[in-house]
Amino acid sequence: MIKKVLIANRGEIAVRIVRACAELGITSAAIYTEPDRHSLHVKKADEAYNLGPDSIAGYLNAHRIVNMAVATGCDALHPGYGFLSENPLIASICKRRNIRFIGPSSEVIQRMGHKIEARRAMIKAGVPVVPGSNENLQDIDEAVTLAEEIGYPVMLKATSGGGGRGIRRCNNVDELRKNYERVLSEATKAFGSADIFMEKCVDNPRHIEVQVLADEHGNVIHLFERDCSIQRRHQKLIEIAPSPQLSPEQRDYIGDLAVRAAKATDYTNAGTVEFLMDEDEQFYFMEMNTRLQVEHTITEQITGIDIVKEQINIAAGLTLNYQQDDIEHHGYAMEFRINAEDPQNDFLPSFGRITRYLAAGGPGVRTDGAIYTGYQIPPYYDSMCAKLIVWAQEWDELLCRGRRALNDIVVYGVKTTIPYHLEILKNEQFRSAAFNTSFVEEHPELINYSIRRPPSRMAAVIAAAVVAHMGL
Repeated sequence: MIKKVLIANRGEIAVRIVRACAELGITSAAIYTEPDRHSLHVKKADEAYNLGPDSIAGYLNAHRIVNMAVATGCDALHPGYGFLSENPLIASICKRRNIRFIGPSSEVIQRMGHKIEARRAMIKAGVPVVPGSNENLQDIDEAVTLAEEIGYPVMLKATSGGGGRGIRRCNNVDELRKNYERVLSEATKAFGSADIFMEKCVDNPRHIEVQVLADEHGNVIHLFERDCSIQRRHQKLIEIAPSPQLSPEQRDYIGDLAVRAAKATDYTNAGTVEFLMDEDEQFYFMEMNTRLQVEHTITEQITGIDIVKEQINIAAGLTLNYQQDDIEHHGYAMEFRINAEDPQNDFLPSFGRITRYLAAGGPGVRTDGAIYTGYQIPPYYDSMCAKLIVWAQEWDELLCRGRRALNDIVVYGVKTTIPYHLEILKNEQFRSAAFNTSFVEEHPELINYSIRRPPSRMAAVIAAAVVAHMGL
């Protein structure tokens, strides 16, 4: 059994892993750079080790992090998401140093992180893929010829890409010629590789992903799907499980496709198979994320399965406790990403000190976060500071609970996406579950909200005096 886990991450996901370790009786070891000295994951973990002054580079130094795991007596490492979570190097170093990597093998990470290899694997497994190139594009002339064959619009994508980066839509040949060099540059800067490929652009798709779990004994199951269609510039804002836009037959079909994809790649641990559903309700494989997803929380809420604990157990060599027929989903769950951003200023990051923070609570409400009153949000990392998750038995009840929870949560000192989420919940298209990935762009009016402001200090003093006078 695993006795001590090094958490190679920061923020709310590091806190989430600490909690899973605590429930399993496993010692948790956090790492942090100097800007994160006062972060919540440092306070919550059983042990914490300083990586030095570099804000980002410290979290990306695979050799140093694994050396730290060995030196501190850890027998396993959890990469969380982001940073090194889909880097095959750290998985291979862990294997060489006899540290259990809580994720798939380095070979699988490498294969599925390479979009062309992933496409080939899916085609071989009989999983439908978006029409496009099955090899890297050699030059602009080849790109133009292929685009004429499959038809515009097309998408240029970085072969080693992810996270919504290195992607450009091209509606005609002029845009293709203009964007080709841009994507090459973005791919090189972001992923260290100039390889790019092309896919037919699926207009107004639904973004549907399926959570899978696979152990080292050949057992693979899915935990149903999540609808991630509410997104801005390929970055998810709200996620829902299960998708209110799928029929039971479609749910079974896409779940079977995800299991087939995982088996075809000899996948182990937790992973997510992402699909696009077009306007004709046809599904196409998009990519496979070989890590824990930000939105794993909503799958946990509808199934009752702790995915992080399952990850650790799988890495320990244990067999899955569930077969597919054992998995049921109950009700609906929705996750709101609480980002320190200003939606009314083109979602500009809003870093600074949290002057007041109160988490939402009550029935069917869960808050995963890494902030607290007085916490200084550093400007070096992703702007997400908390995740608000709500569950309800029925869709309409979920909408009401989401609105109540968003009004409950208090984050003062920085601007956040909370009021923007409230506007989305008011939108009739969203409420009727008839949305796609174009929703945000099609509704620019949603940023025209009035900001809820904290009471002044004098108002707070007067309110306290009134309460005291009334003996409350």
